[in-house]
Amino acid sequence: MGFKYQALLNVFLVLFVSAKADLFQNASYVNDGELTSGCNLFSGQWVYDPSSNPIYDSSSCPFLDSEFDCLKFGRPDKLYLKYAWKPASCNLPRFNGVDFLRKWTGKKIMFVGDSLSLNQWNSLVCMLHAADPKDKTSFVRKSPISYVTFEDYKLTVYLYTSHYLVDVVQEPKGRILKLDSIEQGNAWKGMDMLIFNTWHWWPHVGPAQDWDFIQDGSTVTKDMDRLVAFYKGLTTWGRWVEQNVDPSKTKVFFQGISPNHYRGTDWGSRSSCFGEQRPINGSTYPIAGRPQPAIVVDKVLSKLKKPVYLLDVTTLSQLRKDAHPSKYSRDHSGNDCSHWCIPGLPDTWNQLLYAALV
Repeated sequence: MGFKYQALLNVFLVLFVSAKADLFQNASYVNDGELTSGCNLFSGQWVYDPSSNPIYDSSSCPFLDSEFDCLKFGRPDKLYLKYAWKPASCNLPRFNGVDFLRKWTGKKIMFVGDSLSLNQWNSLVCMLHAADPKDKTSFVRKSPISYVTFEDYKLTVYLYTSHYLVDVVQEPKGRILKLDSIEQGNAWKGMDMLIFNTWHWWPHVGPAQDWDFIQDGSTVTKDMDRLVAFYKGLTTWGRWVEQNVDPSKTKVFFQGISPNHYRGTDWGSRSSCFGEQRPINGSTYPIAGRPQPAIVVDKVLSKLKKPVYLLDVTTLSQLRKDAHPSKYSRDHSGNDCSHWCIPGLPDTWNQLLYAALV
């Protein structure tokens, strides 16, 4: 969804005119700027490895949503599964599912967000199931809360579906997106780990928009600049973290902004992600500059006093124009260049999550 240049300039001036020049130099931080083991895990490139294979088979994972199961729905190549993420300055630890299960025995983990959170949740529960496939599991898939419990380890991995993190409330005049309200946050309390995500629903308009009015304080309007609204909503989420999270009991992550690949002109193609079989070479996306919503996330996280670790998947995912379902999904009527095949890129997101934990 595009924004006019002047609107972007105005938002940038409103939100960031006083920001320090070094604020966005490295986003792989806990909010005090500390890097994981002195290494930026999120800067690097994709390396072809012909011997590489997923740690699980999609057909053997009972929790996988079919909209992400590209092989089941006819993707003819497996080349997208042969690339490994290689950070520039260190090695990324291999994901050890048994170690993860043991270390998080008796714990509760929750992903909170939209279908990109579903993407990562699907991936993680498949990875953990493959680590100990004989473990008895309980599986509930519904809205807003889904979960998988690994019974032998008494570990439950939840998914709480929330498109905006802030509330959408049905009122007599219509559906109200409330930028300063998170009543749903009561369901997030008591977790040992929280992984949040939001952005993809904020630019939606028309039938794809699931609110009628937007409320900022006492002001209710038909619309608002979406980046400004995103900043205000995410600031409310940050306030919720400050007021409700005890860092000694709960680790908090923000998934980062997952990109889409609908504009093939970004990498010199006339089409979108359909038919792409290889990542973009190198370590930078052809369209320079950090995406505006990612800058908003950086700004909000930089203000928090409590630690929130940013899984900064933006650039490494921008390079993976080849990793989307495109037409190889349960929904064959469209071309999905927004979500990701599973197995696939979300496994790397979870590998990065594991690296941050160990």
